Amino acid sequence: MSSATISPAAVNLVLAPPARRVVAWIGGGGAELEWTRRRITAVADLIELDTPQECQSHGDAVTGPWPVVVAFATTMPGRWTLADAVRVSRRWPLAPLVSVCTELAEGRRRSGPPLPGVEEVAWNEFPTRLVAWLADLDAGRPGVLGMPAAARREDRVLEAAGRLRAAASADGEPLRVGVAARGMLDLDGTAALLAAAGVSVVNRSLGRPRLDTPADLIVWDVGQIDADTLTWLGMLAAHRPERTVVLLESFPRAETTLAAIRAGAAAVLGRPVSLEAVAGTLCRLKQARSTGLGAGGGGL
Repeated sequence: MSSATISPAAVNLVLAPPARRVVAWIGGGGAELEWTRRRITAVADLIELDTPQECQSHGDAVTGPWPVVVAFATTMPGRWTLADAVRVSRRWPLAPLVSVCTELAEGRRRSGPPLPGVEEVAWNEFPTRLVAWLADLDAGRPGVLGMPAAARREDRVLEAAGRLRAAASADGEPLRVGVAARGMLDLDGTAALLAAAGVSVVNRSLGRPRLDTPADLIVWDVGQIDADTLTWLGMLAAHRPERTVVLLESFPRAETTLAAIRAGAAAVLGRPVSLEAVAGTLCRLKQARSTGLGAGGGGL
């Protein structure tokens, strides 16, 4: 019986790290979108375009590169049109389209119908949600990103819960999560939502989280970020720099969001909390643990 041999090239192919995913980023402007763009480069390679028209001449029609998602940087309502979306989808037909909104576009995102086939995501949540999408792709799952635009919200929540459950129960030491909120209803609701998705909630705090909270991740529903919040957040980060803190705020503003990230928050998410965004936070925490880089603040 002859033994099979493996060529050096095959060994290199097996041992080589997986190729980084590609995200197409169209447009820009403002500190919020620049912050978002920088966070994306930590997990994916960027195709940066000023206008949708440029996508027609970018890359090769056969060999790519092919983005896994196309992000429209949206600085105001009506910044992009249906014609822009159609033009980009014809160039990259398999890439889902999303609109990354700043504060000026937030009103239309919450009150009006989105551009058909284009999901709208707040600028401060896009990096964490992107991490969850990429984790689904790496696991061979379509995830929320792969669901049709007409999918029901309930189906999206269930799919996001699956990603959160997978991130919380990955191989290795389980993640411990603490929850804090200003009101008992918010506290119970957030803790129950995370627990239903399979997260181990080990501590609940009414008001501010304790400095000695025995958790790897703290989800803190602050309602509104103010000076007292930033002060306590800085103390949390200084007490245990390796711990990850995520803030929940009803209407995140650019100034306070960036201030919270500078004070030590890993992310500032909107209320009601997005399971997908929390899943992305857990994925980044797991990655930081596996590489030994720590998981403190600075933004995901």
